[in-house]
Amino acid sequence: MQGYKTMWARAFAWFAVLLWMVVSVPAWAQVSIENARIWPATDHTRLVLETSDRVGHTLFELESPSRLVIDIDQAKLDYHLDGLSLEDTPIERIRSGAREGGDLRVVLDMKSDVTPRSFVLQPNEQYGHRLVIDLMNPDGERAQQQRAVRREQKQDEKRDIIVVVDPGHGGEDPGAIGPSGVREKDVALAISQRLVDRISGMDGYQAYSTRNDDYYVALGQRVKIARDYNADLFVSVHADAFPSQQPRGASVFALSTDGASSETARWLAQRENRADLVGGVGGVSLGDKDDMLAGVLLDLSMTASIQYSMGVGQNILSKLSGVGDLHKSSVEQAGFAVLKSPDIPSILVEAGFISNPNDEMRLSTSSHQDRIAEAIRKGVAHYFEDSPPPGTLVAHRQRNGEPRRYEVRRGDTLSAIARRNQTSVDRLKELNDLNSEMVRVGQVIRIPTS
Repeated sequence: MQGYKTMWARAFAWFAVLLWMVVSVPAWAQVSIENARIWPATDHTRLVLETSDRVGHTLFELESPSRLVIDIDQAKLDYHLDGLSLEDTPIERIRSGAREGGDLRVVLDMKSDVTPRSFVLQPNEQYGHRLVIDLMNPDGERAQQQRAVRREQKQDEKRDIIVVVDPGHGGEDPGAIGPSGVREKDVALAISQRLVDRISGMDGYQAYSTRNDDYYVALGQRVKIARDYNADLFVSVHADAFPSQQPRGASVFALSTDGASSETARWLAQRENRADLVGGVGGVSLGDKDDMLAGVLLDLSMTASIQYSMGVGQNILSKLSGVGDLHKSSVEQAGFAVLKSPDIPSILVEAGFISNPNDEMRLSTSSHQDRIAEAIRKGVAHYFEDSPPPGTLVAHRQRNGEPRRYEVRRGDTLSAIARRNQTSVDRLKELNDLNSEMVRVGQVIRIPTS
């Protein structure tokens, strides 16, 4: 009898264990929300939920009051969302709660209208699986600023040369990460902020940035921002990496429609283009043209833009040579998606290889970032002083005989400068108060334009 009871006791115990396992399966299958971040940008706010695995979800809006609801399949919350800072965001409050069946509901109480979108991101070098909710602001700060610029511009004024500077990567996209942990997105932003300040400080120039903080801007949106500002030049700033630590030095790239100019250029372009895809041909209006004519016009526009870009790029490269090593002494070409604007000359500057320990160390210092920004500024100014866009203040001054500024380069002599500019050595000496024909590299002299 005792053995019979023992047998039943063991059977009951095994049954209890089995029942516990069955009941516990849904809990084991649930995905955890392990972390959360908010990235406020000028034209959108991004909410990122880090998850232990890929998740399914649905997104919908409710009115009166305005709410955005995110239902996440088979998920549990292991992070306190109420600890997120909602300053400078359209979100009033974040609430969450478990639903029957193991799903999780997250509710955003909104204080302003937005256009929401959501998607999941695969793990990268810094983050794991993520669910991303973008709250697009239909009337962002950048659009307001641009309207103000246009409103203040009088018809009889000579316009500034517009340069849009694009700090690569940002937000959830750290870009390349160096051996000691320096992130490309931080280096690119630091150099770009310095470059915008320097260009805007020149009379007759104005610079804008595609992002002013640590948030991500899609590749197509970066080009759109440049077009919204009617940019004369688009400069994308990066500090990329290579599988080997050997490559080092700065590079300048322009778009290629016929393949990359080197294996490194091809690899870098493929790496950058993985961020997202650019669709369409931008602001070039071809809708009223037949297919053959449209193709010809687009090809002509792209060819002119590339030639212009190569000229600007070579000027910038010559200035970067005075800052440190160059990876290549000429402008390289590759199919970078962020450069594919047929109506805006565009270049991509690699300030160095962050995968090279020496380059990484230098790129992380403010002094080297200053030197890189100044070199790019000089290259931009040098090119536009030689070839100012029509209707700009710089072009107007040249037409009216005002001297233009020229920075002496390696190999220059005063007589050679005089011949190139169809003037005399004596005129240059008089205009610049020179007692001899000696000039030094980096010296800025004035050159008569008529």
